[in-house]
Amino acid sequence: MSKTLTVSCVQMHWARDLQYNLATTKKYIELAAAAGSRVVLFPETSLTSYYLPYAVALPPDDVAQALHETAQEARRAGLWVIAGTIRPTADRCLNVAHVISPAGEIVHEYAKVQMAGRDEKKYCRGGDKLSLFEIDGVLCTLVICRDGRHPELYRLPAMAGAQILFHPSCSSDEIEAVAWKRLSGRAQQPVGPNTKMFHCVANTIGQSPDGKQTSSGWSFIREPNGIPLAEAGYYQEEMITAVLDLERADRSYVLDSLEHPPFLRAHWQAMIADMKARADRKPE
Repeated sequence: MSKTLTVSCVQMHWARDLQYNLATTKKYIELAAAAGSRVVLFPETSLTSYYLPYAVALPPDDVAQALHETAQEARRAGLWVIAGTIRPTADRCLNVAHVISPAGEIVHEYAKVQMAGRDEKKYCRGGDKLSLFEIDGVLCTLVICRDGRHPELYRLPAMAGAQILFHPSCSSDEIEAVAWKRLSGRAQQPVGPNTKMFHCVANTIGQSPDGKQTSSGWSFIREPNGIPLAEAGYYQEEMITAVLDLERADRSYVLDSLEHPPFLRAHWQAMIADMKARADRKPE
């Protein structure tokens, strides 16, 4: 029998307050456990919200407490949980995804590298590492929203062995841009067709408090050929779940890139080594 991993992706409103987000997070951790999932992925900055004028003003102790309660809920449910926050630093903020083990411990963190939009560029800066971590012995990687437009951020981890890309997102934009994303058939572009890895996206829905922006929804779980295993709608908070047959994530396209053209082999290997050396650093 092939090895499998059952994954849930939660689609949430992107501009609610911390307490609403925490309550929603706890609810969906419980629902993911009931669905038989081993991993539950939440959207970008799922606890603090992505409405940055609000998120950057949150007291750090309140955010730390919400993250602690999320970790305790992961422990009670016996699940891997991936949740997000905005973290203040001496130089602006970081947009961080936290990987929480079934023991309730934060075992990996990744800070978004590529900033998107005026507010994020104003309030945040990019991280300085790529993501590589294990879930039940399966190598995985993370990118956050706009990072998905930069294939090196997930193809290098795939070259190192990652079979699953977890992709928390918040595709908030003016309504015209969101409508275009829907009409063009994507909020995030599936990565399987250029890597042969699984791609799990947890996106957002809803409008900003001023009504000027909305979000495109359409979270998905796609298998390594890009075929959808599960998709969410445009407008509602919901959870999708799929069983990943890990034998299908053979990473054949990135393995081919490691070999051809030959003059790049040493450069790829050097970048992979550097990436691995940084993987466990705490974003700061």
